[in-house]
Amino acid sequence: MRLAGALWEPVRQTCANIWRHKLRSFLTMFGIAWGIASLVLMSALCDGFKLGQRRNMAQLGDNLVLVWNGRTEKQAGGQRAGRRVYWEEEDIRAIREQCPAVSEVAGELKRTVNAASEFNSGRFLTVGVTEEYLRLRNLPASVGRNITAADHEQARRVCVLGDSVRKQLFENRTDVLGRSVNLEGYPYMVIGLMSEKNQNSSYDGWDNEKILVPQSSLVRDFPPTNPDYRKGRVMLIIYRPASVQQWEEAGRQVRGVLARRHGFDPTDEGATPAWDMVKSAEMFDRAFRATELFLALVALVTLSLGGVGVMNTMMSAVAERTHEIGLRKALGATRRRILVDFLLEGVLLALASGALGLAVVSALAAGVNSLPMPDMFAGLPVKFYNALVALAALGTVAVLSAFPPALRACRLTPVEALREER
Repeated sequence: MRLAGALWEPVRQTCANIWRHKLRSFLTMFGIAWGIASLVLMSALCDGFKLGQRRNMAQLGDNLVLVWNGRTEKQAGGQRAGRRVYWEEEDIRAIREQCPAVSEVAGELKRTVNAASEFNSGRFLTVGVTEEYLRLRNLPASVGRNITAADHEQARRVCVLGDSVRKQLFENRTDVLGRSVNLEGYPYMVIGLMSEKNQNSSYDGWDNEKILVPQSSLVRDFPPTNPDYRKGRVMLIIYRPASVQQWEEAGRQVRGVLARRHGFDPTDEGATPAWDMVKSAEMFDRAFRATELFLALVALVTLSLGGVGVMNTMMSAVAERTHEIGLRKALGATRRRILVDFLLEGVLLALASGALGLAVVSALAAGVNSLPMPDMFAGLPVKFYNALVALAALGTVAVLSAFPPALRACRLTPVEALREER
């Protein structure tokens, strides 16, 4: 009990001294609370936009690279530059077998077709899919089922409708599964419906406005009308690296396989124009990190100004309590005890302000996160790590701010302190 009382006494005296100078202390606390709140809030704001961007890009698929057929820009193998190259199903098999840094690869075929139900009609982009393609692209059927490997192998006339296609062909009817849709005159049975997507990026149109059919069925019933199309060709190749760390190696391996098969230089970027979603995400992350760093520096400046306020408050407290310091020293208080008391007073003032700032940010984040979020913003995720860094910065500022006044107080001699007028 005696030990507990000895530990509690400095804290009690500190709280009493802070309350005695409550107006000045309140202004100091407001400055520190604003600084710590700004630091955590700016970090959460950047994280919210970064997560929103990643979530939106994930509407297409996670960490994809899309490679279109291009035109060579360099001479290679005795062949001229400017030659057009076309991807084939054999290329996909070669990539699957010879590229260990690639976890999944598929080709894409599509064609815009006339679609009609017994209620309405329209013209929509129809994509021929395989099981591998569906593992790459984010095209889940929220109602019914998706196209399977058996559908592709047997070239079944089945389809999955995007949300806008369903609304156009069937309006608000709920009994769509099992109904027939005529695609260019061929009857296709609806086996699945995709939920509505909120996209802001795409390479061939919104997924809401697409019809999915087995790729073998698309080739048989309505092959692409592009004059360059030949049986066995695909319009583009989609692949996913085995890991984010291997995406550069995966790109080199894919370009190497395609270059060997089609006789162009592997470094010829014109032959393999690509949309690298991993690289795009990395660019966004770098931009957000730079913004977060700038905003954090601004918040740290605000926090430093709050630290100056702590120092001024404590300096004033030392000046006002000089007689008290002298009396305590005359009664036996050591320099260490005086130093600890004033240091503790400054640190407690700063930490209480920081706790207030964190409480305000937490309440604000909870309120914002409860609201409907726009597509590109994921709310205000207050991370424990960011709060810990902010508290560490606050603790450093608090100690540095409180130490000079505390050192001044402990260096006063009893004679000098008691001679000061009260």
